[in-house]
Amino acid sequence: MKDPIPPLPSTSQSSNPNPSTSNAQIIYILYLVSLVVGVTGIVGVIMAYVYRDTAPDWLRIHYRFQIRTFWIGLLYVVSGMLLSVVLVGFLLLLFWLIWLILRCVKGLQQLERREPISDVETWLWPK
Repeated sequence: MKDPIPPLPSTSQSSNPNPSTSNAQIIYILYLVSLVVGVTGIVGVIMAYVYRDTAPDWLRIHYRFQIRTFWIGLLYVVSGMLLSVVLVGFLLLLFWLIWLILRCVKGLQQLERREPISDVETWLWPK
């Protein structure tokens, strides 16, 4: 007779005191890569929506920040493209480029320190 198969260990995020931040890091990197390959931003926001419900509170704030970054950034890009007809849009697109880089770098720094985003509601970048 064979031995019974032992149960699998629990994969609950709440029982893990030191959760992996690799998914959140990947999302920030996907956003940065989207500056060259636009579709990766869509992949990143989908990942953020998928992982936010199972993450601990401090990491859930990062996912919320990433989701807001995508939607606010999309608003900036669409506005910039529409306004580029009158040349003001090019400045808005340049602002969006700098804005996205700063938000991702600040997010990665706070993620590395395992801290929540300091101001998740901001339309600019966290302090």
